[in-house]
Parts: sequence; structure tokens; C-alpha cells
Amino acid sequence: MKRKLNWISMLAFGFILVGCAENSKEEVNATADDVTEEKAHEHNHQHEINEKQEKIYNGYFEDEEVQDRPLSDWSGDWQSVYSYLQDGTLDEVFEHKASHDESQTFEDIKSYYETGYKTNTNRIVIEDRFITFYDHGHAHKGEYAYDGYEILTYEKGNRGVRFIFKHVGDETGVPAYVQFSDHIIAPQKSGHYHIYWGDDREALLKEVTNWPTYYPSNMDGHEIAHEMIAH
Repeated sequence: MKRKLNWISMLAFGFILVGCAENSKEEVNATADDVTEEKAHEHNHQHEINEKQEKIYNGYFEDEEVQDRPLSDWSGDWQSVYSYLQDGTLDEVFEHKASHDESQTFEDIKSYYETGYKTNTNRIVIEDRFITFYDHGHAHKGEYAYDGYEILTYEKGNRGVRFIFKHVGDETGVPAYVQFSDHIIAPQKSGHYHIYWGDDREALLKEVTNWPTYYPSNMDGHEIAHEMIAH
């Protein structure tokens, strides 16, 4: 009788182990499903963020999304890309654009950017409240304060934002106004920018053909070209 009870007990214990194993398997499967679902959610969320950023970069956004930005968003040592256009380094960029636009030739596109990038200011350094313009070795430094932003609508229907800074120091030889445009509409460190400067705030807002463009000075021409192609 005692042996029989032991056998029955062992059999019951076996069923319990099997049940526990099945429950553990279900828990593992449930956990795996949760992880998969969470990853899918994160992927979709990141896709939505990237899609929104791309729309903003291309000039499609709502007015209420635009926020004031400090000069520190453009702090750093910057180089003009104009010399890289002149020496042919950026030709691969224009070839890439031409291959994706049947309405324009390589020459058309390069000519457009020749006008856009043209400048005598080969370097700009921005630190604290100061902007220093370098014209092939000649430095012109001025103190600037934020003067608001303006939203512009272009012929294609997309839009851009100019973040404006006004000269407030007593320095001479620097522009009264500087306007930044970098496809960003809220506080964020800039990776490159187009810049407009002059003494007439309203006249600058109408300038859409010449937009000197600057990238970090520690990048070489080929790195800049690849960065441009990526956008």
C-alpha cells in the first residue's frame, strides 16, 4: 500500500511539473510577444518622428511649431562651402541631384548653387553673443542680440524660418542684421546653415537667390559632400 501511494504521489508530482513547465512556456511566450510589440511600437514611433523631421526639413510645418532660438544654436567655427564648389569637390552632389531631377541638367544645378553659395566670407566664428566674420584673414567681430523670427513662404509652396539677430555693440565693419536659416524651427544645435546679412532687415527677407552656406570647419570637402547627398 505504501509503494502504491508513493507511485501515485510521484505521478501527481510529475503532472505538477508538466503544468509548471507549460505555464512557464506561456509566460515566456507572453513576455516575448510583449517585447516584440514594444519594439514594433518604438519602431513606428521613431518612423513618425523621422517623417515629421523630414517634412520640417523640406519646409512643411505649422506656425505654432516654430519657437525662438538662442544664438548658441549656431555657436562654433564654420567654413563656407563655396570653395568646394569652385574646386569641383561638390560636383558629385550636383550629379546626384541631376540624376533625380529630369527637368535640370548638372550644369543648371551647379549654376544655381554657384549663385547661392557665393561669398567672400570664408569663415564665421560664433561664440557667446559675438559673431566674427573672416574675409580671407580679415576679421570683423560684432555683438548681436535676438530680434525674433520670420516665416517665409516660397514659390513651391513650402516655407522656411529666418532667425534674426541685430547688432547691438559699437563695433564697426559688421552687418546690422544677421539671419539664419537651417531647416530647423525650434531650439536645436545646428549642423549647417544658410546665412543672410546686411543693414536692411526687410530687404534681407526678400533675398532668396544668394544664401552663403556654412558647415563645421573640422569637416573636409568630401565629408560635406556626402552629408549634402544624405539630405
